[in-house]
Amino acid sequence: MNIYGRILKAFGWKVNITAPDYPKLIICVAPHTSNWDFILCKLAYAAVARHAGFMMKSSWFFPPLGWIFKAIGGIPVKRKKGGQSLTQTVVEKFRDTDRLHIAITPEGTRSRTDRWHTGFLHIAHEAGIPIELGVIDFRTKTITLDTVFHTTGDTDADMHQIKAFYRALDPQGRRPHLFSTDEPKAE
Repeated sequence: MNIYGRILKAFGWKVNITAPDYPKLIICVAPHTSNWDFILCKLAYAAVARHAGFMMKSSWFFPPLGWIFKAIGGIPVKRKKGGQSLTQTVVEKFRDTDRLHIAITPEGTRSRTDRWHTGFLHIAHEAGIPIELGVIDFRTKTITLDTVFHTTGDTDADMHQIKAFYRALDPQGRRPHLFSTDEPKAE
């Protein structure tokens, strides 16, 4: 066990990462109800000697914080209209590199939402890479990454399956009332 695993163990956390170490993949992590999720998941992935980047609002990438975020794998995301889409930019990033793991939180927020973002499904499908489903559970103090998901190209069906996976496990976020696997209500 390395230093990262020892830190987690000292705080009572268990790491169960048995999914294959593919050269390119997206890690879908849920629930995301606290900033602690980021720290715990970074430590857990490092505990098995793996490194994952992450996407974050570009407004957080100001010096000196931005330098730190980039050093630990941060990818600034500009939310603007026009130009190349974020999805296409990330697909190209996967195509242009030999090894890349990017962790995402499909909720895209720490607030409660039924509308999970689908960009990671489009990226995985267009880049032809797997998605590994990560679970952070504050009830059991366990971080698990043991399930591989392959997209079908049907974004709605894929999202339904991924939400069903998390719904069946019923993991508890740090703030449980902020996690939802409900299907979005029709507008």
